[in-house]
Amino acid sequence: MKSLELLVERIILSSRWLLVVFYLGLAASLALYAVSFLYKFLKVAKMVFVYDDAQMILAMLALIDAALVASLIVMVMISSYENFVSKFDEEKGDVSFIGKLDAGSLKIKVASSIVAISSIHLLQIFLNVQQYDDGKLMWLTLMHLAFVVSALMLGYLEKMSKQKL
Repeated sequence: MKSLELLVERIILSSRWLLVVFYLGLAASLALYAVSFLYKFLKVAKMVFVYDDAQMILAMLALIDAALVASLIVMVMISSYENFVSKFDEEKGDVSFIGKLDAGSLKIKVASSIVAISSIHLLQIFLNVQQYDDGKLMWLTLMHLAFVVSALMLGYLEKMSKQKL
């Protein structure tokens, strides 16, 4: 019976390596997103002398938004790999920044990134407010506030859980 238990435990522990497929998929999606970012950047660069201030601000906000999404992908890939699969080999390079996020901190960082991304989207919408009706503006603002409240609650719960330890 003990050997069966050991086999089950080995299978369960080894299954964490299946997560690598997801992280590699995220890395590939990051590469695709980088191509999309370069395309957006080239469009903005081509129009730099044509855009007025408002159009340029909107274009810059779109680029900032893309950078935040890309950073979110990297943060999730690295932290999740480090927390759930394997530690990075610190002797092979400067990876001192890795491993600083536990699962709780990662949730807060992800929630904060979502709030930042949502803020940028809302700002883009407010800069084009004439294109939206009041009902849609209200719902978009309420959705953003839901993200903010969720991030605050996650932070509060993480703080409470660390105080009890």
